[in-house]
Amino acid sequence: MRLLNRRMQGGSDSVRAGVASVAKKLIKAVFLIGMCYVMLYPLLFIFSSGFMTIDDMYNPSVVWLPRSFSTQALNAALSLLKYSDSIIKTVLITLPSSCLQIVTVLLAGYGFARFKFWGRNLFFGLLVFSIIVPVQSYIIPLYVNMKNFDFFWLGSLVGIFTKSPITTNLLNTEHLFYLQALFGAGIRSGLCIFIIRQFYRNMPLELEEAAMIDGCGPLKTFIRVMIPNTLPLIATIFLFSIVWYWNDYYLSSMFYNTEFPLSVNLTMLRTMLVTLSQQLGGVSGMAGQELILMREPILACGCLITIVPLVILYVFVQRYFTEGVERSGIVG
Repeated sequence: MRLLNRRMQGGSDSVRAGVASVAKKLIKAVFLIGMCYVMLYPLLFIFSSGFMTIDDMYNPSVVWLPRSFSTQALNAALSLLKYSDSIIKTVLITLPSSCLQIVTVLLAGYGFARFKFWGRNLFFGLLVFSIIVPVQSYIIPLYVNMKNFDFFWLGSLVGIFTKSPITTNLLNTEHLFYLQALFGAGIRSGLCIFIIRQFYRNMPLELEEAAMIDGCGPLKTFIRVMIPNTLPLIATIFLFSIVWYWNDYYLSSMFYNTEFPLSVNLTMLRTMLVTLSQQLGGVSGMAGQELILMREPILACGCLITIVPLVILYVFVQRYFTEGVERSGIVG
């Protein structure tokens, strides 16, 4: 009798464990599906509404799939954004700045992690402070310095003797982004240095000691030993840098007066549609009234062609990006 009770109790425990396991998996699946829907809904909306005709837009029976596929909104978005010129301008800003920034932050992060020098804690504190200080707080002196760039006071020093300082205007050029990235003041350079510093601090010192025994100096050790062991992290930081420069609106809108990059043109797309709708001509074969009616598809296509290059880039570097996030502990 006792044996029978034990078997029945064991069977009920296994049933409870099985029900609990199924419930956990069901809750996890519902949560993941819900989060995926929240994240993918904007993309689904873009793909759905971006290629609709006017009739489909105002047809209540059309919800997700358009009855007739149309590229009219896409052509209008390409024309309004001046896509070919804008994307060239954006690439000229993004790629060189990201490459210069990755070199700078790697050297700075390694220096903070491994070398002891006077004022290291003070400088690192200033670095952390630069992460939390918004660029809006120092945009005025930055703008003035870039408008009257004196080559790091050398032009002003020459001006003492020539009575006319040597300055140049860097506004409306990509060079101001290059300079900031080269000297560790690029977009979120402080955060990149902090991440790299924390990563290098967790690496064993034995790697560098073995390299020094083999006759490698600090720079040679950094190039031949440390960098090959941090390639996933470098890919992650490089991808972050490209996304930040690509999506930058504030600095680009402040430093450019004409020939804006893609992010700035995208934010002005709604205003352009309102302005052109009040004119007689229109754009891409669409009259002014049609532009107003097709406003949502045009905006959706504008967002789509803006994010497509980043999505393509992520497809190629996702393996390194995932590995870098896992090894460096980057969250959020």
